[in-house]
Amino acid sequence: MDRVAITAVGIVAAVGLSAFVFIGVNRLFDLTEERYPAFTSILGGILSTIAFALLWGNRMIASPVIATVAAGVIGTATGFGYGMVRDPRMRLAVGVGGGFALGVLLAATAQSAIWPSIEPLATVVGLVAGGGVGVGLWLLGGRTKELVPRVLFGLAGGWLLGAWLAADLDGSQAEVIVVSVVLGVLLGGGVGSVPYPTKLRRVEVAIGSRKYIFLAPAIFFVSAALVIPLGRTIWLGFQTGNPNQLRWTGLSNYTEILSDPNIINASGWTDIFGSRLTWIAAVLLVIGIALGRWLGRSSGSGLGTGFSLSSGTLTLLAGGVVFFGFSFFVAIRGTIPNNLWWIFSVIVFAVSLGLAVAVLADRSKGENIAKSLIFLPMAISFVGASVIWRLIYVARPPQNPQTGVFNAIWVQIGVLSNSTTASAVISVVLGLIIFGLLYLAWRGWQAGSNSIVAGSLAVTVPLFWLIFRILGPGLGGYQVVEATGEIIPRPVLFIQEAPWNNFWMMVVFIWIQTGFAMVIFSAAIKAVPEDLLEAARIDGATESQTFWRVTIPQILPTIGVVVTTLVVTVLKVFDIPKVMTNGNFDTQVLANEMWERAFTQFNFGLGSAIAVILFIAVLPVMYMNIRRMQRQRVG
Repeated sequence: MDRVAITAVGIVAAVGLSAFVFIGVNRLFDLTEERYPAFTSILGGILSTIAFALLWGNRMIASPVIATVAAGVIGTATGFGYGMVRDPRMRLAVGVGGGFALGVLLAATAQSAIWPSIEPLATVVGLVAGGGVGVGLWLLGGRTKELVPRVLFGLAGGWLLGAWLAADLDGSQAEVIVVSVVLGVLLGGGVGSVPYPTKLRRVEVAIGSRKYIFLAPAIFFVSAALVIPLGRTIWLGFQTGNPNQLRWTGLSNYTEILSDPNIINASGWTDIFGSRLTWIAAVLLVIGIALGRWLGRSSGSGLGTGFSLSSGTLTLLAGGVVFFGFSFFVAIRGTIPNNLWWIFSVIVFAVSLGLAVAVLADRSKGENIAKSLIFLPMAISFVGASVIWRLIYVARPPQNPQTGVFNAIWVQIGVLSNSTTASAVISVVLGLIIFGLLYLAWRGWQAGSNSIVAGSLAVTVPLFWLIFRILGPGLGGYQVVEATGEIIPRPVLFIQEAPWNNFWMMVVFIWIQTGFAMVIFSAAIKAVPEDLLEAARIDGATESQTFWRVTIPQILPTIGVVVTTLVVTVLKVFDIPKVMTNGNFDTQVLANEMWERAFTQFNFGLGSAIAVILFIAVLPVMYMNIRRMQRQRVG
């Protein structure tokens, strides 16, 4: 009951405080029209107090209570004088005087740990950049607002960045006095250079402030939870060391990231051209292109270029792209290539499988049951799924029975492959399946359905390969001891063997996200107008042609949403690598690398730099999402 009472009191206090602040701010802006000096004095005291309270909270000032109270008094007095005088020169003097006083107070109370060592180059660059930003804002505003305040505020920001934030924090008291006073004078000058508002302008401020008052809570929480931490992370990315011994090093963290062979290692790029995967990809692409050209010419239904896109041709082309992608990521290693491999594999398999399940289950018997089973993994957390799949992948010593599902099956396949009777039976069964597919292709040829011919022939390729493996070099988890001829089990180290252990971890993510893609695609397919589908059928289009030329174009925006959502999610993947390998065995990804550098090695600068790289990688995807939503809203 004590905890319930404490929680209830906290809720009541939070609601009461929020109501008090909301009403108080509204009442404060009501003063702008008739009691402007009271408004400016209260506002000046509040802003000065909040600024020093933030410094207090970050342990940057000594005697924090006295400093915060003194700042409130100075701000209140400055605001009162600012609201009373109308002469521009007097207002500028009041603003500069108040800023000077606050700068002196800051210099007198600043902890020695934050005393800056002024660097002339960084200071000049900051001032030039800040002044340029001020002029740019003035130009963007149509030159209708005052130029001087914007330039002074820009110079203040540039001075803060160049003279303080970009400097080593090992300076003298004289330097902190100079930096603090100049900062205060620039800010005060920016405030003091604003002309005294007319009564009409004060009324506009009172009315226009309401929208900002309503938005302020959301802006505050977004700033506190996202914007401010983002700014601090970017700032830390230019420093190195632990939080107690940070020093400015510029772009050294980013240089270290890009030059570290564990992050990007392209030394084996020549292996791509001799890889068996590349040759398989080339064969599949050549067959797929040739088949598409043949189907397009023979049926006269090519996509304007004599090329027909069907299930068979798409399977061959997609297979070629997948094999070539895998050959690239097997040769190019490192943390960043691992992340790119995750994006490539998850997008290809999760999107294609989700779309396939959505199409096959649409309007079929037991649709809801099938979709529920596919969607079920979405209810499992990434951590829980990783634990489950670790048990599925587990490999025990060869002399022990295999408890992992995959290795148990793999070893049993090896046993059957080394049995003359079993291998013969399996080959016969596969041969019968191939015969059935060839018969289906022949019937499709007679019926004039080239897509059936292409699909049937494409499926026979892996079956022929299986027969070759079973009757030839063998298949499955076994090893022949040359000295004795003894056959012993040979399990696969799914998690330990690089680089393919990366893909086996991706399977966990694909298993979960296929259900998400399926649900979205299923809803999109059901939303395709039936009139379009009926019109295509009346015009003589087959089901395959209707799907590729009517359904797919209609759901392309949905495919884009799913792809971008998965890209953002995959870029931030952390749970699966952390639980399954903790980045060992060449399976490191950016999010886990960031964690290791920041919270295991306590190199917050390098960890922050990796976090910034992740943020920059996500930005283009978010931009595309926002632009697409804007276009849809306009349309």
